[in-house]
Amino acid sequence: MSKQTVPAYGGQAVVEGVMFSGRRYTVTAIRRKDNTIEYYEELKYEKPWVKKLQKVPFIRGIVALILASANGSKHLNFSTERYDMVPGEEEKSESASSKLAMILGVAVIGVLSFLFGKLIFTIVPAILADVLFQKITNNVLQNIIEGTIKIVLLLTYILVIARTPMIKRLFQYHGAEHKVINAYEAGVDLTVKNVQQFSTLHYRCGSSFIMFTILVGVVIYSFFHYDSLWERIYQRILLLPVVIGVSYETLQVTNKLRDIPVLHMLGYPGLWLQKLTTREPDDKQVEVAIASFMRMRELDEASNPSTTTVSIS
Repeated sequence: MSKQTVPAYGGQAVVEGVMFSGRRYTVTAIRRKDNTIEYYEELKYEKPWVKKLQKVPFIRGIVALILASANGSKHLNFSTERYDMVPGEEEKSESASSKLAMILGVAVIGVLSFLFGKLIFTIVPAILADVLFQKITNNVLQNIIEGTIKIVLLLTYILVIARTPMIKRLFQYHGAEHKVINAYEAGVDLTVKNVQQFSTLHYRCGSSFIMFTILVGVVIYSFFHYDSLWERIYQRILLLPVVIGVSYETLQVTNKLRDIPVLHMLGYPGLWLQKLTTREPDDKQVEVAIASFMRMRELDEASNPSTTTVSIS
């Protein structure tokens, strides 16, 4: 199976499970307390103007991130509510209207949380760099310091949350997700034994995207001069869509170059970060990831879609 002909699927680790995003469906599989696997399936519905934006370079990255935040939040909410629910004690089924309201509410919260997080992660390092290194007046050097502060804050945050048992397991499922995609793209049968032989790292990953937003930001910010802290802050806010758009395209380019000698090293910064955000999964976790992927593929093939969606895994 050629890597150039297979669809570029993406996914996301959730609580005790994995979500995979296909061309028409997104599917989450989770491991319940009774050891069974439960699914949450959702048909993608995207308006024509959204689909057009998904094909526009630099704009498509912003659209992909917003959609991923909305859809990912719904699947994460499902896994959080269901994974530890004792079988036989499930809540009474909700009405269709209340379920719709809940789904829309979670999606909106997911998008707002993403935007708020990006703003905080953009503004705080700019303030710290300006306050702590105000004697350095060279803007380019200040941008490098700001980027370094972002990386330090990011690594500290990951290392702190990784100490909790739930996040450790989440990172294992993240590794399982990548193993399944790597095995699928290599064209092998998706058995637990086969999948476990593959790496937990993948070039087209959200962790890599985060790293690229930092590195790309340093370069883009260097083209703009500022004379005060407030000018620096509002520049960062206004340039945030540009940074996201360019970072997404950078992510896609590094994925295309991953099999080319020397050029494959362009993706190394993102892979290094993934060494912190992924862990080796056990066989049961890989089994859940395979179940999610196979169910998504089954639904996609049954719907016979005509287009391919590129996602961040």
